[in-house]
Amino acid sequence: MLNAKKVVGSILLAGALMQAPAVYANNPGPQHVLQQQAGGYSVQVGNIRVTSFTDGTVPQNLYQLLQRSTPENIDKLLASNYQSNPVEASINAFLIELPHHLVLVDTGSGQLFGPGNGGRLIESLATRGITPKDITDVLLTHAHSDHAGGLVKDGQRVFSHANIFIGKPDVDFFFHNENQQKTGYDKSHFDFAQRTLKPYLDAGKIKTFSGSAEVLPGITGTVHPGHTPGSAFYTLTSEGEKITFVGDIIHVAAVQFPQPDVTIAYDENQDLAARVRKASFAAFAKQGDLIAAPHLPFPGIGHVADTGNGSYDWVPVTYTNRAGK
Repeated sequence: MLNAKKVVGSILLAGALMQAPAVYANNPGPQHVLQQQAGGYSVQVGNIRVTSFTDGTVPQNLYQLLQRSTPENIDKLLASNYQSNPVEASINAFLIELPHHLVLVDTGSGQLFGPGNGGRLIESLATRGITPKDITDVLLTHAHSDHAGGLVKDGQRVFSHANIFIGKPDVDFFFHNENQQKTGYDKSHFDFAQRTLKPYLDAGKIKTFSGSAEVLPGITGTVHPGHTPGSAFYTLTSEGEKITFVGDIIHVAAVQFPQPDVTIAYDENQDLAARVRKASFAAFAKQGDLIAAPHLPFPGIGHVADTGNGSYDWVPVTYTNRAGK
């Protein structure tokens, strides 16, 4: 059950950020915010190219969103990273170029947050000559609107040729409104999940999985409930190298890496979300895994470093810009 603070403070990326201009009219975020060129940044994983594309950024009031912390603690951690509340959150989506498959991991927010708040993925894909019809598969890390919102435009399927993969527990949860009554989870999550997924369900394009399963050649989907019941990681393996697309186990690097017990209002199960985050950080740091995260600063690709005593740090991928071998 959501507590009162969560209900009042749930200015959600999955819905209420459509009201962001009004919410942040007097505090719009960092003064240096500028609109950047749309586009992507690529890394090589084995013989597979993976590209992060920007869908834009949105401001977040962490005093209202973060749970199990205080404004004083948040301010201290943000200050050590030269940030202040509200912070700007990236919305990243990722393209995997497989033989015979052009795979998109998450789709950004589409129209759902309103003008100026995300919704730039199609523009970004176009910088590489990619159109929505070129996408053969979409891997949704979960059904929140900043990940599934780009699936539809004016109620119609954007990725009309694509199969949509998603953890079965998310479909089971969000398509039964009684679950909202049972859990108290914000109703907007249910509304937006149904709005974005139903056109694909009606077209027979939704492919669900439970537990762990190979969803495409070289890509394994694994359900990690907590943020949502069907939240999933997708791990791409190629020539002994791998990258894991982790969805929303992390929103605010400056706070949740050093203090992974801090949760966020979007987490459907706060306790489980914190446990998944801590276990995942430990595993990624130990194994040196490359991860891709939708809300870390663009391109959102890098490594988790163990700094001791249950605390972690984020090490972004090294920027490269020259001809390779």
